[in-house]
Amino acid sequence: MNSIDERFLTRNGHAARRLAALLINQPTEGEGARLPRVRDLAAELGVGNGTVQAALQLLEESGAMDTVARGHLGTFLVRADRAILWRLAGLGTVLAAMPLPHSRRREGLATGLRGAFEKTGAPFAITFMRGAATRVGALLDGKVDLAVLSRFAADALMEQHPIDLIADLGPATYAGAHGLLLRHGVQPDSEGLRVAVDNTSEDQRALAERAFAGRTDVTWLESSFMQLYDLFALDRADATVWNLDEVPGQLAGEVDVLPLDVEITGDFSPRSSSAALIARKEGSEALTAVSGALDLEAVTSLQTEVLRGERMPSY
Repeated sequence: MNSIDERFLTRNGHAARRLAALLINQPTEGEGARLPRVRDLAAELGVGNGTVQAALQLLEESGAMDTVARGHLGTFLVRADRAILWRLAGLGTVLAAMPLPHSRRREGLATGLRGAFEKTGAPFAITFMRGAATRVGALLDGKVDLAVLSRFAADALMEQHPIDLIADLGPATYAGAHGLLLRHGVQPDSEGLRVAVDNTSEDQRALAERAFAGRTDVTWLESSFMQLYDLFALDRADATVWNLDEVPGQLAGEVDVLPLDVEITGDFSPRSSSAALIARKEGSEALTAVSGALDLEAVTSLQTEVLRGERMPSY
């Protein structure tokens, strides 16, 4: 262990670690790079001015940042290595729960999130979980820092749990269009339809219920992406409403795809197609530290590149 590492174990070193977490979100260009006053940082950390000054020096000596004093204007942060700041702060890895990457759109979203978080210097990882409720459960249990849902599912679950919306990435970031899938020869008004439904998906279940509202002759069949082809190919299902991004190519020989009436989709489509990032109300230390530096435009830009085939998915 070198001398700098040893000094991070001292009282000044502990202050430097806490200071590193505060400085991760600081800009490094222009007037916005001015650091808070030493006495303000001291009050924030609950230490003396001298400890703050020693902590700032330790961070500079570690290579985490460079500052310049500009007289009465204050001290400015002219360079910051967020990866070093993150390591010294001991914040660990930001873990996000995402839906299974069954479509290029979802792969693009995962790629965009990874790229945006890595840009902040934060270690980032993704765990894939089927079902919005499952992802929210992992979030509430503290197993993940962030969960990705459709805005429709997020709105519904925020009414039930202490979670907050961090960002809405906009239409077509979570899903494309939904369509009505009918086994060849079956009509929407055919009697006794066997309808596949994924009860872990807030979006798919809600749309299916709208599409077949008032039908007492429908038999609901629990399904998932992996089961969808077999249900139709083996004549076990007659219909479903599904995200067309996820419809397996081989299903083209088994089903007809019809657009959904606007009476069914209504205000549902924009919210079901938009990706929402949610977190616990009390937040996580790691997510709080990085939130101000997260470039959401980078997420959608990288996703678009993946969708256009200009970038290989990487997550």
